Amino acid sequence: MQSENRTAMKRLAILLILLMPLAASAQNEALISYDDSTKTLLKNFRHIKSHINLEFASTANAYFTEGSFDEASFKMNRVRLEILGRLNDDLSYHFRQSFNKYSNPYSVDNMSSSIEYAYIKWHRGDWFDLVAGKQFLAVAGYEGWVNGLKVREFCDFNNNFEIYQTGVTGVIRFTPDQHLMLQVTNNRNSSDSEIYLYGLPAGLESSKLPLLATANWNGWFADGAVHLMYSASAGQLAKGKNVYYLMCGNIYEKGPVLAYLDVLYSRSAIDSQQRITTLQNLPGLPPVTAQNVEYFSVIANMDYRFHPKWNGYIKGAYETASVYEANGPFAAGKYMTSWNAQACVEWFPFVSDEGFKVFLHFLYKGYDLTQNADALGAVMPHTQRISLGIQYIIPVL
Repeated sequence: MQSENRTAMKRLAILLILLMPLAASAQNEALISYDDSTKTLLKNFRHIKSHINLEFASTANAYFTEGSFDEASFKMNRVRLEILGRLNDDLSYHFRQSFNKYSNPYSVDNMSSSIEYAYIKWHRGDWFDLVAGKQFLAVAGYEGWVNGLKVREFCDFNNNFEIYQTGVTGVIRFTPDQHLMLQVTNNRNSSDSEIYLYGLPAGLESSKLPLLATANWNGWFADGAVHLMYSASAGQLAKGKNVYYLMCGNIYEKGPVLAYLDVLYSRSAIDSQQRITTLQNLPGLPPVTAQNVEYFSVIANMDYRFHPKWNGYIKGAYETASVYEANGPFAAGKYMTSWNAQACVEWFPFVSDEGFKVFLHFLYKGYDLTQNADALGAVMPHTQRISLGIQYIIPVL
């Protein structure tokens, strides 16, 4: 009898556990149930063109300062998960998350800092696209649009430029070879106190419209071998304090040759890149955020695929940093000239799989500081790095 009672109690307990989700559903009803006419993603999967990629790059590095060996270490340069595809002929999507970035949410767009893409695109025939969500800024330059795995090492300008922002973009295709992009996005992800190392300069008020507007023209010529892109951007950093960008990319890609020349310029009322701000190194003098700064960069690259399994490239970058109007401890004038020189040999063991390669890369960074930088106590030694690495894009789906 006791055995029968215990069995009955077990059955009752199991029944209650099974019924608990149903009882709770009155307060937490699903937005889409399996009985709805709307097809779930899984049910409609066969009709969706979707791709999932896992990207990673890892290197063994030897670091040098002024030619003297510092250390050797391994590094995971990039680990990213990418999901992209089409829901139908009119809607597509793109999501990408980097596992090399912090996952804390930004305070402005409420998006994790590790998420680079999270947008949906509406295609209106062959002449117009509308993109909404977190996306790449529509600034020009080859290194601004190509996958970062192909860039290998960015210049200081691109390394200090927050390129992923939330907003909306319209793409107008006048012809298959002539496109105009009009974009409005946030110009920052976080609050002023989080963006600027030493906070917003004294006396300035936060912007009520922290937005950036960009116009970008793209044109293809010579049967697509020549690609030109030019962009202009303007936005507000604080009340009465603006930032402007002028950028262009000039690309030639045909056969075994890939060459490009990017020119980047920014004029900012507040040092959002912080490259001049971080030059301060005077004991006893509290550092402040620099204002009225200009940054200029020229990037030249030449790739040559001299064998189906071998590619080599050389790249150089020339950059300057200046203050166009004196403020606080910052006198007007140039502060720094820098050089970025690279050389690399890449081996593709499997010609049919371009996503896998082994490479040997050399990087040199040199800095020439002016008297203005010396007056701040700035120190920027020349550095070098030799890297032996492996890179793979895994097509999961």
